[in-house]
Amino acid sequence: MSRSSANGFSVLRHRNFAFYLAARVLGTLAVQMQHVAIGWHVYALTGNLYDLGLIGLAQFAPFLLLILPAGHVADRYNRRNIIAFCLGAQLLCGLLLLGFTLTGLGIVWPVFLILTLFGCARAFMMPATQAVLVNMVPAEDFSKAVALSSSTFHIAVILGPTLGGLLYFYGPTTVFLAASALLVVAVGLMCLTKAAPQAVSKEPASWHSVLEGLRFVLSRPVVLGAMSLDLFAVLFGGATALLPALAADVLHVGPSGLGLLRTAPGAGAALCSVALAFFPITRRVGLWMFGGVALFGACTVLLGSTTSFALALLALLLMGAGDMISVYVRHLLVQYETPDEIRGRVSAVNSVFIGASNELGEFESGVTAGWLGLTRAVVFGGAATLAVTGLWSVLFPVLSRMDRFPHDEREAQAKAA
Repeated sequence: MSRSSANGFSVLRHRNFAFYLAARVLGTLAVQMQHVAIGWHVYALTGNLYDLGLIGLAQFAPFLLLILPAGHVADRYNRRNIIAFCLGAQLLCGLLLLGFTLTGLGIVWPVFLILTLFGCARAFMMPATQAVLVNMVPAEDFSKAVALSSSTFHIAVILGPTLGGLLYFYGPTTVFLAASALLVVAVGLMCLTKAAPQAVSKEPASWHSVLEGLRFVLSRPVVLGAMSLDLFAVLFGGATALLPALAADVLHVGPSGLGLLRTAPGAGAALCSVALAFFPITRRVGLWMFGGVALFGACTVLLGSTTSFALALLALLLMGAGDMISVYVRHLLVQYETPDEIRGRVSAVNSVFIGASNELGEFESGVTAGWLGLTRAVVFGGAATLAVTGLWSVLFPVLSRMDRFPHDEREAQAKAA
């Protein structure tokens, strides 16, 4: 890594970016608090590992159906407005969860219905969120904005589960009430941002235009390799869905311990992203990305092999750091290589890969745990991630051997000419 010539926080001088960042942090904080409460509450009600997997599936199924059309929406309409609307929908989900706990029902299917609505909101929010960042700051500040956005996001991922676990001491109602209050503020902040200028697609809505992002990704081996590596690596290594069961049955800690376990990956990612804000990766980018994924897989194996709470925290911390390196490289690759007029649709394709690796990975982990047992499923997932890392280095040699980002390579060639 090379030292950045400017302060990593200087990008906050851009008002739109600062307001957007604050809204995103508060929204993420609220969602992370909710996830801890949902996971613990569902497992406490049913004691069923499959239900932990269904939490992910309930969010992923509508996400998969809507994400490509959502990318087209992000290219035709103002992305700031889309994000504000989706934060409002997440607020509605929080209020519905609050109502569910107040009724004292002993069934869980209403939770899955609420999470389905959350998945719909997330489908429209993700491509808009990924595509809007490049419109918020000048090109020379984009890499710092990516790193700072990632670091503050992971700070919220750190604090959210911890606060959720601590507040759960007073019951899930308290968690959902606090999360809803944070979402109210997030919606307000997002509405205070000005509409960021963007290249608007004039294509009418059709399957041809909706699939433009997919065609672009398939035509770029570097982009396809980066996205698919994350998809399959995290798909098999999605052990976070099983943390409520690991906390209760293997590590023997309560909701507060679960909050710390869910916090650890975010802490590792946040520390890593802060370092990236000041020391961005500029050389051997392919090696950095594959190394990050390999670290993620190895630490997943460690997580499934230990009964020590401290060692489990360390494994999750390093998993977050490895994942952050991979996310950083992939995000820069995708955004630098994509024209603005199709950036929403390409971001939608990227969101499919991310959503599949996260929510579908949670479902896969729940099903595998039901078949193989809890700890064996986690170890199997980590080993599969390592296998995918080795295979992708062979299938996409242009990616594994990449030295500079293509954007930086073109700039260097232009200066040399």
